Amino acid sequence: MAFDAGMVRAVVLEADAMLRGARIEKINQPEKDEIVLTLHTYEGQKKLSISASANNPKVLISTSSKENPASPPTFCTLARKKISGARILSIEQIGFERVVLINLDAKDDMGFSRVMKLYAEIMGRYSNIVLCEEDGKILGAIKPVDFTTSSKRQLLPGMKYSLPPSQDKQNPLEETEEGFMKRASESPSAASDKFITSNYIGISTFMAREIAHRSVETVGVSPRSLCKAFFEVMSIIKRGEFTPYIYIEGERPIEYSFIKAYQYGAGITEERCDSISAMIERFYLSRDNRDRTRQRADDLFKIISNAKSKLLKKIAVQTEELSECARKDEYKRMGDLITSNMYMLKKGMSRAEVVDYYSENCDTVTITLDIRLTPAQNAQVHYKKYTKLKTAEGILSEQIEKAKAEIAYLETVEDSLVRAIGASEIEQIREELVGSGYLSAGKRSMSRPQRVKPKGYYTSGGYLLLCGKNNTQNDEITLRASKTDWWFHVKGAPGSHVVMVCDGEEPDAKDFTEAAALAAFSSSVSTSPIVDVDYTQIRYIKKPSGSKPGFVTYTTYWSAHVKPCEPTEKA
Repeated sequence: MAFDAGMVRAVVLEADAMLRGARIEKINQPEKDEIVLTLHTYEGQKKLSISASANNPKVLISTSSKENPASPPTFCTLARKKISGARILSIEQIGFERVVLINLDAKDDMGFSRVMKLYAEIMGRYSNIVLCEEDGKILGAIKPVDFTTSSKRQLLPGMKYSLPPSQDKQNPLEETEEGFMKRASESPSAASDKFITSNYIGISTFMAREIAHRSVETVGVSPRSLCKAFFEVMSIIKRGEFTPYIYIEGERPIEYSFIKAYQYGAGITEERCDSISAMIERFYLSRDNRDRTRQRADDLFKIISNAKSKLLKKIAVQTEELSECARKDEYKRMGDLITSNMYMLKKGMSRAEVVDYYSENCDTVTITLDIRLTPAQNAQVHYKKYTKLKTAEGILSEQIEKAKAEIAYLETVEDSLVRAIGASEIEQIREELVGSGYLSAGKRSMSRPQRVKPKGYYTSGGYLLLCGKNNTQNDEITLRASKTDWWFHVKGAPGSHVVMVCDGEEPDAKDFTEAAALAAFSSSVSTSPIVDVDYTQIRYIKKPSGSKPGFVTYTTYWSAHVKPCEPTEKA
């Protein structure tokens, strides 16, 4: 569901009730288009997250933490200067637009009280966050808009703030039944949901479909039934009686809503959430992290993709060359036949028919000869081709195996990138690629990446589980583990190393199952219903000299068939 005006109304009512009077303690800008206000309230510390992302713009009270850049961006510095320590006077929605206004009681440089306004425009790729003085003078925007970007509306310091251009549509909260029926009569052929989105502002396609679905009667949809369903939903929005639901297909959230939706059938399950913000955060958390990671690591994904393509082409060429090496025994055979029939051959002969002593019936075969060479020299030509192909066969087989190993390594790096969260984890992978020779040292980050710790969990039996986030961490937790600790890894696929720290004890079978389930969950096949996981003691793990990060060998091991699952208790 798009973050439409109805969702904005739901968030605003919830946030205003919880945060009115709260004081801004911290202001951070974890992303280039997102700010997080850490607030002190009567109920403790809260976080108000405002994102102007083109893909997932939103406003919510957040419980998650994000990594912040080493130096604050320009807009963050401005906001800290102007509204640090300010109190929230109110949080409101402008009309029925996708615009949130946060009124703040701040202090100027002289310590006098003054009102500041923070606008959050939730409008897809046009989303923005704008800080203004009370009279509307713009102090700064997280995404400045000049004349080269838009000729209709600019957002630059010193200019007067104006609302986004209004659409030629009706505010649904101000509509009357007479007006609705008149509009419906003027568009008799329009589909119900299309009629609603084309005539009324602030209503998403999902909510228009829901209204249309609620209007279905035994004889179909009539203007009167559509009108009734329309005002039923608008009444819910006016009264603020929101009920947050997430709709799930399999294990993947596919939609969220501020009212109970009836448009889905079998195969889609619904889940009631505790609050509007909790619903939004749960729906967007994994999707947002995936999008942000893709943006930050786009160059790394391209490097890995190009390297894999080159290796695959190399394997294809070498495999074709290797197929030619299968003829090596034929050249040796021809050389042997020339040698055994040397007495009947002379220089200058272009071909010779000789008895093939290798065949079961001693058949006659024809051998092509070089007229410039003696019979002995012709035999040597065939022996040399045999030797060359035999040598090439060994080299090509070795090169193909090395290329396949390189692809397997790159797939582990790619898997780590897909599951990476935050700039530090990506920078650690970047450093790994520099060390592996896939990235030049000049393309590493200018700032030194923060040390990222492996993920930690506890089994139900109280044993610590360490889970590497990338190959560097996989080596770290595996090579530093005690010989009696247990090691887990998904079979035949990229994934994290998981080490269960035992301190010489023997865990229960349930602890082994939970550790194996974590290894399955932290792998490229985590969406499979059942996954095979190898496990063994650290004493049986070997790290070959000169091998790639994260690569180990083991011969003594056991296998478990488990459902991927992340432990609930984190270390």
